[in-house]
Amino acid sequence: MSRKESPEINAGSMADIAFLLLIFFLVTTTMNVDSGIIRKIPKKEQNQPNIKINEKNILEVNINFKNKIFIDGNTIEIKDLKQIAIDFIDNAGGLDKMQKKCDWCNGKQLATSSDHPSKAVISIQADRNSNYETYITVLDNLNAAYTHLRNKLSVKLYNQNYESLLDEFKKSNYKDNSLEIKIKLIQEKYPLLLTDIETKS
Repeated sequence: MSRKESPEINAGSMADIAFLLLIFFLVTTTMNVDSGIIRKIPKKEQNQPNIKINEKNILEVNINFKNKIFIDGNTIEIKDLKQIAIDFIDNAGGLDKMQKKCDWCNGKQLATSSDHPSKAVISIQADRNSNYETYITVLDNLNAAYTHLRNKLSVKLYNQNYESLLDEFKKSNYKDNSLEIKIKLIQEKYPLLLTDIETKS
């Protein structure tokens, strides 16, 4: 009896097929890329002046290792943070460095809160074991507080909100001087005074 030979499988093109599949998956696969935070870091000064800040002009926002948020030792919900920041920045309980009142502020003028938007410093103190997402959410809410106040003032002064002024300035390739003057005025009246500190557990 003759032995039947098993038919051979032509595997010559298998390497090509595997290569094409590899390219296909590389092209179609999406990868999550962690995006950074857009922040301007100030240059280190050679002779740093000793600046004394009154305690009532500092709002400390603490994030512990369990991602709980504290202000003045009290736990707060993230949804309340924006309004707390607005009330603190816009308080107008005193005078600025030139001994002038904030005549554009609408705060309660509490003696225990900030004197002036130019003196109101918000300090974020995050435990190094806290989540990145919690920190970003806190930062977003604080930035939203500044944007809210700037929008409100811009509508009062120019019948146009602050964000639309920024958009128009970008569209002009940052060349429209009249828009630049308006934007700088609003930023001077509500300066972004945020500082962050990483704390140990």
